[in-house]
Amino acid sequence: MSHVPASASADAAQFIHGQIRTVPDWPQPGVQFRDITPLLRNPKALRVLIDLFVERYVGTKLDYVAGLDARGFIIGPMVAYELGLGFIPVRKAGKLPYRTVSETYTLEYGSATVEIHEDACGPGDRVVIVDDLIATGGTMLAGTRLLQRLGAQVVEGAAIIDLPDLGGSKRLTAAGLPLFTITSFGGH
Repeated sequence: MSHVPASASADAAQFIHGQIRTVPDWPQPGVQFRDITPLLRNPKALRVLIDLFVERYVGTKLDYVAGLDARGFIIGPMVAYELGLGFIPVRKAGKLPYRTVSETYTLEYGSATVEIHEDACGPGDRVVIVDDLIATGGTMLAGTRLLQRLGAQVVEGAAIIDLPDLGGSKRLTAAGLPLFTITSFGGH
């Protein structure tokens, strides 16, 4: 396993940070939306991003990468492919065709439900769960609980962006989920 010096990883993380667009007042006034689409359309940035995740997990005993609906579906399969692993989609309710298990969680205004197929993984499987960002942590925590209900061990939660002011990363680590994020943005 090759090791990339910390300064190289820090430079890569800074590069990724610079590729993320902030859209003020979307989807509602006061929200600073962190848009990853400029990052995705830049071939170099996309390669650097996926390489950062692969560097993190290469050599780690894993069975699957799970991705959260919807932007976790963009990066998760690429990371899984590069690591030679399978991919588990964690979908919004009603989107999976086979028998599912579900987990409902609260949002700022209401609730949501995520699901996985009941045979997505099994006892002892080691999984990393990924998404584009961690805000309140509700979706990642719900996805983690689903995987654990099937007997999997969620090794780590991973995201491109942490929004620490929204409290999700603290909530997830308090629940026992180690986290890996590439960059963070203050504020909402």
